[in-house]
Amino acid sequence: LGGGHETAFGHGAGVLDAFAQESVGIINLDAHLDLRQTDRATSGTPFRQLAQLCDAQSRAFHYACFGVSRAANTQALWREAQWRNVTVVEDLDCHDALAQMAQFIDKVDKIYLTIDLDVLPVWEMPAVSAPAALGVPLIQVLRLIEPVCRSGKLQAADLVEFNPRFDEDGAAARVAARLGWQIAHWWR
Repeated sequence: LGGGHETAFGHGAGVLDAFAQESVGIINLDAHLDLRQTDRATSGTPFRQLAQLCDAQSRAFHYACFGVSRAANTQALWREAQWRNVTVVEDLDCHDALAQMAQFIDKVDKIYLTIDLDVLPVWEMPAVSAPAALGVPLIQVLRLIEPVCRSGKLQAADLVEFNPRFDEDGAAARVAARLGWQIAHWWR
């Protein structure tokens, strides 16, 4: 829980290493694609790094990003996602994305779930560095992750980008805690 999304590279690499002979799907709920090309690792690069790791291992890169904001990603990021065959569901379409989630779950053996809390709307999650004007409401996020958690394929999960300095009354911490509790409750 917490930290920047740059932590996803190490977490994802560990899951890929642990299940080297199986297909691993990375499911990211995030307003951002985090496929940025740069010379140094940042919170905007972990999934490009994981894609490059998969390339180096001659392994398929299975990546889905739900809750993506068209306004918060450059055209270069959209092209990279398309080139890498990323499953992308925009924030405006998450209310009706359970079928896409089920298809992604079905095509992989193991899953790493990562949730950047900036996927939530600013009125539910102000305690992030890049609050979402629109975002995906908590109830929709929960509906999307329930089948992931109950699939029997989930191997690792994290919640990232929470910043308590921006949480004036502790409400955002309670939102993050509920999300974490729900993952643990469904993941058995």
